[in-house]
Amino acid sequence: MPVIETAYAKINLALHIQRRRDDGYHELETLFAFVDAGDTLTARAAEADRLQVRGEFVDALDDPFDNLVMKALTKLPRPGGIELLLEKNLPVAAGLGGGSADAGAVFRVVRDMHGLPDDWHTRAAKLGADVPACVDSVTCIGRGTGTELAPIKNDLAGTPVLLVNPRVMIFTPQVFTEWKGIGGGPLKGETAREIAMSGGNDLQKIVTEDLQILEVILALNSLSDTNPVLHRMSGSGATCFALYETNEARDDALREINTRHPEWWTLTGNLR
Repeated sequence: MPVIETAYAKINLALHIQRRRDDGYHELETLFAFVDAGDTLTARAAEADRLQVRGEFVDALDDPFDNLVMKALTKLPRPGGIELLLEKNLPVAAGLGGGSADAGAVFRVVRDMHGLPDDWHTRAAKLGADVPACVDSVTCIGRGTGTELAPIKNDLAGTPVLLVNPRVMIFTPQVFTEWKGIGGGPLKGETAREIAMSGGNDLQKIVTEDLQILEVILALNSLSDTNPVLHRMSGSGATCFALYETNEARDDALREINTRHPEWWTLTGNLR
């Protein structure tokens, strides 16, 4: 029987940069959350590792066979090969941790089929800063470069969410390079809702004010017009999210966005 895993779309409900490290990376605090939709991985036991990729965004992958899915497989010891089919539904370089979410789903596939080594977190962190959080894909705090995880009371589970992307690719290093050393300070609050509502995204100011990426500004303004509880850019962009009180309010917002901007990519779901 195949093993099927969803690579849940990651969003940063809040992201505060603390400092630039000597190695060029940045210390940060972020509130990770995950939408109950994303890419899909279908796995079967095989004699050797194989990967097939399909979906709307397959052409955006520079080399589908050298992406984080295959790299994740090589990081995990197991007695046999795994054949994977990746349905690429999430846009690339979009602030959703798409590649990291795919890698996290690979870890869960291997966990279900063979179990994970005790040092799985270290192996995941070597693949990227978002990968450890994407393995369990639950709301949590990320510190350091994002790999140091801490639990948080998740009072946002089930919250309706709308994602929009104006089909612009923004590469993370481009945004972090522009950081001028002014951050939002420590995250404040005891629960996910408190932290999300009191926090912000330090990268959003860079994208909208310093880089002046007009498509992201338009996406944020468009979401604001739908009367959300909270709307913000995720990660380094260009995907923006909005949270709503009810599924009906979210679906009304989706119809409004689709009518005004039918060319945009959209995704609806609920926070895990």
